[in-house]
Amino acid sequence: QLQVVESGGGLVQLGGSLRLSCTLSGFTFGRTLNAYTIGWFRQAPGKGREGVSCISSSGTTKYEDSVKGRFTISRDNAQRTVYLQMNSLKPEDSAVYTCAASPTFYSSAWNVRWNYDSWGQGTQVTVSS
Repeated sequence: QLQVVESGGGLVQLGGSLRLSCTLSGFTFGRTLNAYTIGWFRQAPGKGREGVSCISSSGTTKYEDSVKGRFTISRDNAQRTVYLQMNSLKPEDSAVYTCAASPTFYSSAWNVRWNYDSWGQGTQVTVSS
């Protein structure tokens, strides 16, 4: 019943920036965004899905090594939205980015797809060189 919607993708030049948004709705049992761990994943053609970043209900953040220092994840509980600020973008970052939610945070397995329950449709990010 939880709905996840991403936005903010587009075409950007090498070194540019994009800000992706992940908005959740359809909460049940009085839950709000702060009750969930939110993860960002990406998948390029011919490649497997890769964990990019996540933020737990307590604010703990995780980043994949290739984006560390360039991407920043944040959460606005009042707006029911998680953001992924993407700076210094590279062509290798081109992929469909998908947001996912989990009621549980697994610190050592934050980037495992099967730990997340609800998924969005994805937003395309293309970085040209």
